[in-house]
Amino acid sequence: MTRLQRVRTTDSIRAQLASWRAEKQSVALVPTMGNLHAGHLALAELAAAKADRVVVSVFVNPTQFGAQEDIGSYPRTLDADEGLLRQQGCADLLYVPAEKDVYPRGLTDLVMVSMPALATDLCGRSRPGHFNGVASVVLRLLNIVQPEVLVVGQKDYQQMVLLGWMIEDLHVPVELVAGPIVRDTDGLALSSRNQYLTSEERLIAPQLHATLLEFAAQLNGATDAFENYRPAALERLAGYGFKVDYLELRAAGDLAPLTVADGPSIVLVAAWLGRARLLDNILI
Repeated sequence: MTRLQRVRTTDSIRAQLASWRAEKQSVALVPTMGNLHAGHLALAELAAAKADRVVVSVFVNPTQFGAQEDIGSYPRTLDADEGLLRQQGCADLLYVPAEKDVYPRGLTDLVMVSMPALATDLCGRSRPGHFNGVASVVLRLLNIVQPEVLVVGQKDYQQMVLLGWMIEDLHVPVELVAGPIVRDTDGLALSSRNQYLTSEERLIAPQLHATLLEFAAQLNGATDAFENYRPAALERLAGYGFKVDYLELRAAGDLAPLTVADGPSIVLVAAWLGRARLLDNILI
């Protein structure tokens, strides 16, 4: 078990970071909203392989929640999160800032990052402004921690791509490292939002990945348009009770729309099952 420190203020984290810098130690940041699970721990392990010190942040970011999304209901399990990180032993510092540390001028007249058009596509269609909020908080965390490495997960693939663009466009001196999706034994991608599933819905939820696997297999090497295969996949998901937000074939690099899986491609899905909005993707 590691001697994990929990810090809350900008001054306290910068004091610790200064001591690491004096020893020429590199730092990796894993930004989270808490309610940690094995997927987050895998990111911390990846971060530990990339840098001398690992900072895991826990901050439920208000600027990425839409008007119809209840930030108050987002699960907060800080003591359990700290216990998991201590048991795992990969993180050195748990950074839990207050809202005023991240947004010192408050939320009514704050500086926001404006993301490009991709931010209004896919998840951005139903969550307007979401990726502006994500970018705005991640940039603030990067400026506070100033890590050499930023570690994010591939489950939120669109977010990963957009953060890479932000880092490139704004010349942020950090390496973006993406960790693979971590799944439960039945294939369901791990997510803090999975706990919104009822016991009955949890039995159904793996069908999202199973359907996506079948859809990707059909598209791999197909010469006719993916639109010819999508209706059957949508019908299958609807039959299980999913309300599909999108099911798309895109270029893996920049998420440009594709007609066929020509070159590195990815299929992405977002679907509601009860109260849970589930994401998944598969590279082709």
